[in-house]
Amino acid sequence: MVETRPNRTAPRARGPLTIGEAAARTGLSPKMIRYYEQEGLFVPQARSAAGYRQYGEADLHALRFIRGARDLGFSLKQIAELTGLWHDRGRASAEVKRLALAHIESLEAKAALLHGMAATLRELARRCHGDDRPDCPILEGLETQAFSGACHSDT
Repeated sequence: MVETRPNRTAPRARGPLTIGEAAARTGLSPKMIRYYEQEGLFVPQARSAAGYRQYGEADLHALRFIRGARDLGFSLKQIAELTGLWHDRGRASAEVKRLALAHIESLEAKAALLHGMAATLRELARRCHGDDRPDCPILEGLETQAFSGACHSDT
């Protein structure tokens, strides 16, 4: 995910903004804005006669909301739920808090898993002499280590 820092010194919008201008104002890349639209998290309020996306202050506010949620590690599904609650002025804050607390629990579980993975790798590295010999406890450990609960990714 490619994101940039928002340009906080840019002047307020006087009229519709292009996707590039919206990206500069929100710290998101144009590609991410299109992705959020494709995923149904965001729909620009207007399009030009030629079909180009046009962004106003409400759009920028929504994009900043989405970015803030992503920065806190919420999934796209969770952001869709949060966005729905954000737009629903009749919602109970208890529902928002429930989502936040569940996410905190998930983040803490991931942090504990990562801590355990780092500890295992640290121990393997400690056992390695790091010299010219071909035997390597790190490689041997990777071959035999079954780190329970490890998350695997091909990316």
